[in-house]
Amino acid sequence: MAVERLLVPVEKSVTLRRTVGYAVQTALESDADRVEVHFVAVMTYEAESPGGSESIEEAEDLLERLTVWAYEDAAEEEFDVETAVIGADQYLFSPRDFGDRLADYADEHGIDRVILDPEYLPGSSAPMLQPLEHRLESHGLAYEEAPVEPARRGGQLVTPGGAKRFVALFVISFGFYLVLGDPTYPFDLVTGAVTGLIVAITLSHVTFSRAPTLKQSPVRVLRFVVYVPYLLFEIIKANVAVSIVILRPSMPIEPRMTRLRSSLWGGLPLTTLANSITLTPGTLTVRANDRDLIVHTLITDAREDLFDGGLERGVRFVFYGREAARIPSPRERDDAEILGEEER
Repeated sequence: MAVERLLVPVEKSVTLRRTVGYAVQTALESDADRVEVHFVAVMTYEAESPGGSESIEEAEDLLERLTVWAYEDAAEEEFDVETAVIGADQYLFSPRDFGDRLADYADEHGIDRVILDPEYLPGSSAPMLQPLEHRLESHGLAYEEAPVEPARRGGQLVTPGGAKRFVALFVISFGFYLVLGDPTYPFDLVTGAVTGLIVAITLSHVTFSRAPTLKQSPVRVLRFVVYVPYLLFEIIKANVAVSIVILRPSMPIEPRMTRLRSSLWGGLPLTTLANSITLTPGTLTVRANDRDLIVHTLITDAREDLFDGGLERGVRFVFYGREAARIPSPRERDDAEILGEEER
């Protein structure tokens, strides 16, 4: 069986998201029987140096994010993703050092080709020294620069995919309005259309991190249809649990503020999770910041369900597919805590 392996060195940059998309597209267009995409973060500092452990944690977080992006772009098509953090056992200074570590990884894993982010500049001194590409060439590694450009900033009234974002948000808003109202009543049709237009005009440029596509959007809609019965079941279950507690004479409620670091990226997925938590009796999302959610929990059972991550897995399934749903729970990842527990 023919296997092609692609290596993508990564660090945070304005073109990283597009580079990931290009790598996935390249993998899916390959003639090989199986394709592996290796996302590798090369550390600048040793693990034992000041700030080294924090840098490794940031790199691992970035690699997890890239994995989600990759499966999202693949849209259920089959390919393999591998991630690794390398170089933490020594101090790397120049592109020569970075190139040597990437070459070692490539030799160890049988890499066929390297895809470079055009904004990938490892090491603060990289621009002054021999480019990384020259070092890769010296090791006989084939490479290409991803043909992507940074997103334009500021002053754009019309952005790429703007029409798709507008139409998608209008349809979602209008459809949700009719679900809550009466689709056979003319007044609801008119007010729903007006509401959808207002929402689409004001929020379409911030709701989606990328323009919706005809390939992925219907799949996500179908996943959401599957998710809704599960959410309704969780709402009913939580209603019963809270009702039992309230009806007991002792009313054993244990209100606590909790912090949950979700494994979701992007405004729409995080908003969906936050609203799903709030719709479930016994839990209320108080604040959402980046990936962190501050949630008020009323009873122990609600808190335990939150930490078990059922709703989070459901939302990941909606936006990223089956593979992304198979993740450890917030409790297993140590991404959930009760605030103020030490003082009690």
